[in-house]
Amino acid sequence: MENHEHHNHDEMDHSKMDHSKMDHSKMKHKKEDHSKMNHKGGDHSGHNPGHGEHGHDHHKMMIADFRKRFWVTLVLTIPILFFSPMIQDFFGYEFLLPGNPYILFALSTIVYFYGGWPFLKGFWSEIKKGAPGMMTLISMAITVAYVYSSATVFGLEGVDFFWELATLIAIMLVGHWIEMKSVLGASKALQLLVSMMPAEAHRVKGDTIEDIPLEDLLKDDVILVKPGEKVPADGIIVDGSSYLNESMLTGESKPVKKDENDKVIGGSVNGNSTLKVKVEHTGKDSYLNKVIKMVEEAQKTKSKMQNLSDRAAKWLTYIALGIGFGTLAVWLILGFPFVYALERMVTVMVIACPHALGLAIPLVVAISTAVSAQNGLLIRNRTAFEESRKISALLFDKTGTLTKGDFGVTRIESVSETYSSEEILRLSSALEQSSEHPIAVGIIKKVKEDNMTIPKPENFNAITGKGVEANVEGKQVKVVSPGFLRDEKITIPEDAYSDAAETVVFVLIDGKLAGYIALADEIRPESAEAIKVFKKNNIKVLMATGDNERTAKAVSDKLGLDGYYAEVLPHQKVEIVKELESKGEFVAMTGDGVNDAPALAKADVGIAVGSGTDVAAETADIILVNSNPQDIANLILFGKATYNKMIQNLIWATGYNVVAIPLAAGVLYSSGFVLGPAVGAVFMSLSTIIVAINAQLLKRKIGKK
Repeated sequence: MENHEHHNHDEMDHSKMDHSKMDHSKMKHKKEDHSKMNHKGGDHSGHNPGHGEHGHDHHKMMIADFRKRFWVTLVLTIPILFFSPMIQDFFGYEFLLPGNPYILFALSTIVYFYGGWPFLKGFWSEIKKGAPGMMTLISMAITVAYVYSSATVFGLEGVDFFWELATLIAIMLVGHWIEMKSVLGASKALQLLVSMMPAEAHRVKGDTIEDIPLEDLLKDDVILVKPGEKVPADGIIVDGSSYLNESMLTGESKPVKKDENDKVIGGSVNGNSTLKVKVEHTGKDSYLNKVIKMVEEAQKTKSKMQNLSDRAAKWLTYIALGIGFGTLAVWLILGFPFVYALERMVTVMVIACPHALGLAIPLVVAISTAVSAQNGLLIRNRTAFEESRKISALLFDKTGTLTKGDFGVTRIESVSETYSSEEILRLSSALEQSSEHPIAVGIIKKVKEDNMTIPKPENFNAITGKGVEANVEGKQVKVVSPGFLRDEKITIPEDAYSDAAETVVFVLIDGKLAGYIALADEIRPESAEAIKVFKKNNIKVLMATGDNERTAKAVSDKLGLDGYYAEVLPHQKVEIVKELESKGEFVAMTGDGVNDAPALAKADVGIAVGSGTDVAAETADIILVNSNPQDIANLILFGKATYNKMIQNLIWATGYNVVAIPLAAGVLYSSGFVLGPAVGAVFMSLSTIIVAINAQLLKRKIGKK
């Protein structure tokens, strides 16, 4: 227990400290409106916006662009439908202007080149990557429709498909617009990491102190770090000692005591006293920069997996091309005129691009994204969300995820008949109210929760390295470490230590042991429930933590985990993820700190806890707003439900094709039935409506979780 020595109050100049401004538990508890966060993934038109603001603005511009193209196309589609001979036949009215075909041709040309532009552009990028998907399918259908219909205007025998072209483009534009709005682009992770460093450093030159920009800092410079400031560079303390909060960098839950000759990490937060630090690493050699590099690499290697609608579209493209050319060949072989064979081929290829497929998945995505957000899950990378149903191993960062991330009082025991446990807490709080130590912070938090008034201490004194003492309400009160009791030959009660993860301080009143207070980084009440759900779903639950072996084992045993890794450094978390993946596990990583960012980016699915840093949130695929591990269980179940809806919608969207394509190709020609383009269109609209209704049913799913 020596390493849990209680605070040495000698080092703390209470008079100068303003505790109210200190955030003990986390470096940066920015619970911003996550909906405004910058997101990555989700756009499959071949764009990969860069990092940071530029990427975000670019994405907003793309959404605005889709919206504008959609409205222009819609306005032009209305007259195209109205003047279209096929539609007039179908609804039994006639309205032909002189030069009717040319009006249709002119309007459709604008729709094809202006409305269809994002798809044509996307088609090129898919072909260049050798990965045909949605863009290829849409481009093929609209190009075949446009070229063939234009040919009929200028003399080729046959009917035009301009109305098909226009409605297809309008529906696909709205599908993409809905989807992009629900899954915003680019990643801000690296910018945020960089912003963890202060902009300036206080350089000590003889007796003077100068403020210089961070980039002017050199190795071996001596810098001054004031209380509450971020350390500007990695270095060694040459003067002073303090508690430093490194939780966001290393994952250690408690602020770490640092004395002369100890190393400090750039980006950590200085606690209670001024330090002089000799700079060791600046810029690209710093610890934080190494983390940034790891995040960059992990983001680059994140799988290029195509999402579901792209995979379906790829197969439909092959099928449509195959059947299309097959149809042309068969009709020509059967001796029909080329014009007739061509019309059949075009009908097949245009029908093959289901409007429903363009809407099937974007609608599910938009609804699942919105419903998830209402339930505390922010989906940033849709592919990862679709894949969450495959998770087989879940790696948790302990601090702030499975546990609350700050010291809480777990037990207060009285061993005296005179003083109740409440009285022990109240009296000891008088001594702790001005301390910066995490144990003191935990005790004061408990007192405030219980609405107790903190008494005033008199003749306050620090017992070097062992604790504190003072007179409170006429009694002599000491709050001390186990070491003090051993020195004074006071017997430590047998039941003082119940859980290896606890730190215990003892309270002496008028020289007698009155009781003790045990503190721990508390396990979240929801953690145990969540772990049951994972086990039921055959998911291994593992924990990686910067904390020591004993604490890690205690938490692991208490929660019944499948395994744990203790005293883990950030780059080791990435190694653990890699090792699990190499064993064939589909890995989800959950964490809340900078130290988790590389592993979050590397894992198959990265889940960030909302109360952690923005950096973690920016490298993750999914963010849990409420830091509740149970939400991860919900995520996996909802991910499955969403995936099922997508599959159902794909079956509807493509099932219509299975029937329509052969009929359009003329399989039943001998019995006098060939699916005319107009009837095909009605079927198409029906399947689109069914898909839209089915997607809405997803809203009922999350309520039943």
